Amino acid sequence: QVQLVESGGGLMQAGGSLTLSCAASGSVDSINVMGWYRRAPGKQREMVAVISSNGMTNYADFVKGRFTISRDNAKNTVYLQMNSLKPADTAVYYCNALKDLFNYWGQGTQVTVSS
Repeated sequence: QVQLVESGGGLMQAGGSLTLSCAASGSVDSINVMGWYRRAPGKQREMVAVISSNGMTNYADFVKGRFTISRDNAKNTVYLQMNSLKPADTAVYYCNALKDLFNYWGQGTQVTVSS
């Protein structure tokens, strides 16, 4: 089992920055991909950014150039630096870890961007 705990969400004005953190615990060995997903009100959950254990990244088009995902394997933590925030970024952000073809999810952290 892998437990994921997110932190760092909150309320921010448009154009501001926030950093989300996600700490993994439990059976963290051999976690392959970690990432961030989000679900906006009335919408389906969507991928924001993912990072593999060797540092390869993939971003959704709507965050390219604004968000940066990083990972500290020694601390079993993944980060999401969010810059130039827009009201459209308002959502619950979920941390994800893929291990042995099984997806683990955090409880989510709310990010609200005001105009």
